[in-house]
Amino acid sequence: MRAPRVSPVARISLGLTSLMLMLLLILDFAGLVPDYLRIAREVRQRSSQAIAIQTAALLPSNDPMILARAYADFRAGDPDVLSLAFRLNDGRIYVAVGEHARHWVAPHDEQSVLDQVHMPIFANRQPWGQVEIVFQPILPNTVLGWLRYPTVVLMLVLGLSAYFGFYLYMRRALQYLDPTTAVPERVRHAFDTLTDGIAIVDRERRLMLTNKTFNALHPAAALSPIGRPINEHAWLCDCFGTDPEALPWERAMRENRAQAGIICDLQQPAGDPLKLIVQASPIVDPKGAVRGCLISFDNVTEVHRVNEELRQTLVELEASREQIRQQNMELHQLASRDPLTGCLNRRAFFEMLEGLFISSRKQAKNLCCIMCDIDHFKRFNDRYGHAVGDEVIRALVRTLQAGLRQHDLLCRYGGEEFCIILPETTLAQAAEIAARLRSEVELHAGSSVRTTEGLQITSSFGLAGLAADMRDPAELIDRADSALYQSKEGGRNRVTVWQA
Repeated sequence: MRAPRVSPVARISLGLTSLMLMLLLILDFAGLVPDYLRIAREVRQRSSQAIAIQTAALLPSNDPMILARAYADFRAGDPDVLSLAFRLNDGRIYVAVGEHARHWVAPHDEQSVLDQVHMPIFANRQPWGQVEIVFQPILPNTVLGWLRYPTVVLMLVLGLSAYFGFYLYMRRALQYLDPTTAVPERVRHAFDTLTDGIAIVDRERRLMLTNKTFNALHPAAALSPIGRPINEHAWLCDCFGTDPEALPWERAMRENRAQAGIICDLQQPAGDPLKLIVQASPIVDPKGAVRGCLISFDNVTEVHRVNEELRQTLVELEASREQIRQQNMELHQLASRDPLTGCLNRRAFFEMLEGLFISSRKQAKNLCCIMCDIDHFKRFNDRYGHAVGDEVIRALVRTLQAGLRQHDLLCRYGGEEFCIILPETTLAQAAEIAARLRSEVELHAGSSVRTTEGLQITSSFGLAGLAADMRDPAELIDRADSALYQSKEGGRNRVTVWQA
């Protein structure tokens, strides 16, 4: 059975429609067409970041009711939110709003998806938990749903409208696409209504028809007579390089295949170049022989300019975000560090110690505490003044930091008293570290004080390790402090290990 023959008009109309839809897809892929999914993703990302920031701000209050009210207000303000919750690191739900247990599906790769978002919350660079948000599904899951999807509706409407529009225009135009005949005026008027620049050439590449939009692309375009080969128009051909075989219409006619989405810059005698998207479709007769080529020029200069402005805006926004991040880091530094020495203050120290204490007990790991005190510190203040006393404290801190590991914690516990936490360290290892630190202080701390020569700085150390009967970190510190007291009573400048 012989297949029904499709007319050239129908084929060309279908080709032009396909090119237009392809262009639409290209523009959509390039982000030049409003993308519902991208917009929804950005909105949900901003919403998730906002609730994460609010969660981080409210968690220190240790009041789940306040956090629950904030979550409820957030859900009430966004109808797309099905449920949200804050889950602690141990997997327990701290606060939940909505039927979160029914809606939430834990991701396999720890990555958020469009409908299931989780954002980690950190405190003092330590993981605290994560905010989990479940949104209404965006993508349809039925055929009817897809037919109602905005992008699909747009493609169907534009495709059908374009096909019938091209079909009506081309049915008349192709009747006169003959090098020996003139183009009827009605065809010319039809093409003049198109917003894209249109040029039709015959098999010898001679211009047979151009519309007003094409003639407005360049001052030389309007001066180009019909019948002159298009390859002689340097102002146009130079956009595609020096190789004549690379011209879109040459490739379309040689391969008998449409050339779509070719981007070029059309230079102007004065001013910036025009950004064009060129499409070239071969025109064939009923036998399939190439009779000519239809070339369209879509001026996307303004779209490109707006896109560049958006890109620059994004760069500026990224710079602002980085500046805010740096400022947040500085604020965190000020909130968690001792201003004189730069080591941890007591608040930040106890927050970190609490987590280490709990994890060490659960995992049966070693944990040791060292209390350190500058011997006869009052004499430095009385003899040299408080400025020298501050230098002595900083000298001690520099010496201690040089002898500690990266994961060890150093805290200014009091005026001249310091607390050191050694994770995963046995009591014997901690005793060696304390002895080394005591020796380094005695040998080098005094000489590092540049403002006053001849200072001799010594320090006393008390040491204790984690025991099974300890209920909180304070007991560990108290035992180390008791050992420090024994060092002072025993003559100072020594290390004492706590004994039960």
